[in-house]
Amino acid sequence: MSGNREVEQPSRLSATVRTVDDVRVVTLQGEIDHTSREVLGQALIPEERAPAPRVVADLTGVSFMDSSGINVFITAHRRICEIGGRLHIAGAGEAVRRVLTLVGVDTVIPCHPTLEQALLDA
Repeated sequence: MSGNREVEQPSRLSATVRTVDDVRVVTLQGEIDHTSREVLGQALIPEERAPAPRVVADLTGVSFMDSSGINVFITAHRRICEIGGRLHIAGAGEAVRRVLTLVGVDTVIPCHPTLEQALLDA
């Protein structure tokens, strides 16, 4: 007897949130794709009652990102800006940085080579 069944796989992305000098730092590890977009969105977008956030997404540990990640970043950027906050991206490796540049995200969301530089600008 054979059969197909879908097995729910855990996300290949982990997100750790901490605060550094009133800036929400979201440190991401793994791959950002359609299976991990919810993890990314929940980590980036603050609770509704939270004060206007300054958010830095640290992508140092991200090895891959597809258009799903781009969509989440744009949505998060819009929502954060609507409540008077700011979103920055930091530490994207060459492959991820290429995607951000190719699509033009770096012209909408400030991108920094390091977390330290992003925190200075946030």
